[in-house]
Amino acid sequence: MENLLEKTLLDALVELGHAVKSMPTANPKPNLLPIFSRLDELTRQLPRETEPQLLHYLHKKSYEKARLFLELKVAG
Repeated sequence: MENLLEKTLLDALVELGHAVKSMPTANPKPNLLPIFSRLDELTRQLPRETEPQLLHYLHKKSYEKARLFLELKVAG
C-alpha cells in the first residue's frame, strides 16, 4: 500500500462491503450514510498523482471496483 490514506480508504471500502452483505439479515439495517460520507472525504484528500483509474472508480461511486483495485495493488 502506497500510503496510509489508501489503506484507510481500502478499510472503509471493505467496511462498506461487509455492511452491504449484512443488509438482508441485519436488524436493524446498517446505516451506510456515514461510510459513504467517509469515502467521499477520503477521496477528496487523495493527492493529484493518485492513479487515474482509482480516481475514476471513486468519483463514479464504483466502490467494489475501487476496492478490487486497491487489493490488487496491495497484492502486487
